[in-house]
Amino acid sequence: MARSSIWRSYSYAWITLGFFVISLVGHWLFGWFAYVNEQQSHGEAATFGPYVVEMMRDTLENWQSEFLQLLWQVGGLAFLLFLGSPQSKEGNDRLEAKVDELLRHLDPERGDAIIREIDDRYSGRHTDEPHAHR
Repeated sequence: MARSSIWRSYSYAWITLGFFVISLVGHWLFGWFAYVNEQQSHGEAATFGPYVVEMMRDTLENWQSEFLQLLWQVGGLAFLLFLGSPQSKEGNDRLEAKVDELLRHLDPERGDAIIREIDDRYSGRHTDEPHAHR
């Protein structure tokens, strides 16, 4: 079995990182041009120190309003689903209950045994009790 490269395995992350770097460099570069024009219009020299402070403020402001909000909405939701938050378990428990009922309906004699076999296989539990939802 061929191993895929780190570039292929994480291609979405690499593309996202590329967009991030390009947009960050573009933000700072065009910010510099705007800063120089503003300083020239006031008859002042453009210096790097005040520019860095202004751009850090603008960058953090943009991250707060856009990037962090999206990061929390997507990344936070994915993380909580991965951890198994109560909200993510509701859908799984409901689906599992429906499948269990279908198995019982399709094979009334062996439905509970099939459910126990599946539970044992995937959870490591061994019980003789009828299937109870967690």
